[in-house]
Amino acid sequence: MDLIVLLFIFTLAAFLGFELISRVPSQLHTPLMSGSNAISGITIVGAIIAAGADDDSWVTSVLGMSAVILATINVVGGYLVTDRMLAMFKKKTPAASAARKEGRA
Repeated sequence: MDLIVLLFIFTLAAFLGFELISRVPSQLHTPLMSGSNAISGITIVGAIIAAGADDDSWVTSVLGMSAVILATINVVGGYLVTDRMLAMFKKKTPAASAARKEGRA
């Protein structure tokens, strides 16, 4: 019975997440996702708790460690996207723009 409830919650969350993300305009997608990735740091905390669970099961340790790795990649990727997005708004130096016009960059 517990497995059925968990599968139902997972399916509902996946469907809801897909519907929410698909309705976000493309102009807002990157800022919203990079902000939510910062909040996803709490996922790392949960993954560390799962990896450190003391139930003498190697499956729990492997799944917990993979959750830590994947959550860390998610958060770091979010910050990289944010950095790249903010770099688009920085003023370019005259030398860099002249080099681009000449085809050297």
